[in-house]
Amino acid sequence: MTPEDALARKRYYMMMGVNLIAVAGAVFGLVVAGRSHSTTVTVLGGAIVLSALYVMAVVPAAMARRWRTPPEA
Repeated sequence: MTPEDALARKRYYMMMGVNLIAVAGAVFGLVVAGRSHSTTVTVLGGAIVLSALYVMAVVPAAMARRWRTPPEA
């Protein structure tokens, strides 16, 4: 495996790790919202879910944009 391939694999695993953590956050938010007995905690759980979905959509794309291979001249 070339060093470029190893770097690409490491970056892919980092992006998938961010997605995995965000999914765990979304599940946590659903559990918080589902087991709550007050409206305030339900809203907090919904906010956790929405922020986790935002992280899933934005952070891996930003990481890929930052690591994009520069165009060859």
